[in-house]
Amino acid sequence: MDANPNTPNGHLEPRWPASIAIASALALYVILPQSLIVGPRWLIPVLEAALLIPLTITNPYRQHHETRELRFLAIGLIALVNLANIASVVLLVHHLLAGGKNTSGKALVYAALAVWLTNVIVFGLWFWEIDKGGPAARSGHRELIPDFLFPQMTEPRITTAQWHPGFVDYLYVAFTNATAFSPTDTMPLTQKAKTLMAAESLVSMITVVVVAARAVNILP
Repeated sequence: MDANPNTPNGHLEPRWPASIAIASALALYVILPQSLIVGPRWLIPVLEAALLIPLTITNPYRQHHETRELRFLAIGLIALVNLANIASVVLLVHHLLAGGKNTSGKALVYAALAVWLTNVIVFGLWFWEIDKGGPAARSGHRELIPDFLFPQMTEPRITTAQWHPGFVDYLYVAFTNATAFSPTDTMPLTQKAKTLMAAESLVSMITVVVVAARAVNILP
């Protein structure tokens, strides 16, 4: 991202990539079968929209003066998406074990794919939100100890001096972790980063190995 001279550090992290990711997770949730949704279909999307819209309007950029309330709101939004997706995973496994023989294999594959993609999105959001104390701390040069070690941090010659990870970088980490079930080019350094990566790998493994593999076996 280009430097912004109107800020003390010349860098702001826009919220719109994360907002698009959350909107994508919402769309994936809406297309899930009703059997994989807890409560009314509209409940989770309405709750998430009620958090996302004011968050985006009041603070479109993660600036150094972000309030604690806005950060709690952002974390609460990610947690809500995460809980909804975990519930869908549990229901998907239960539905398969309870009535897999009477279930369309294609429907299960599509549902598993939506759940898997949501898993990647939500943990990309988690990584973006927690690394070095969060986007606002990174924008204000108040970073804590890094939670992730990116290749550019060990080889500054391959990038610019002012390089910093953006949302797409964290989303890529989430994608590779979900596909490999382990870190690839970016290493987790702290216990919370390792815990989040382990949780993502577990959900991904259940979805891909257990659910998707079983669904392929019952394809007509």
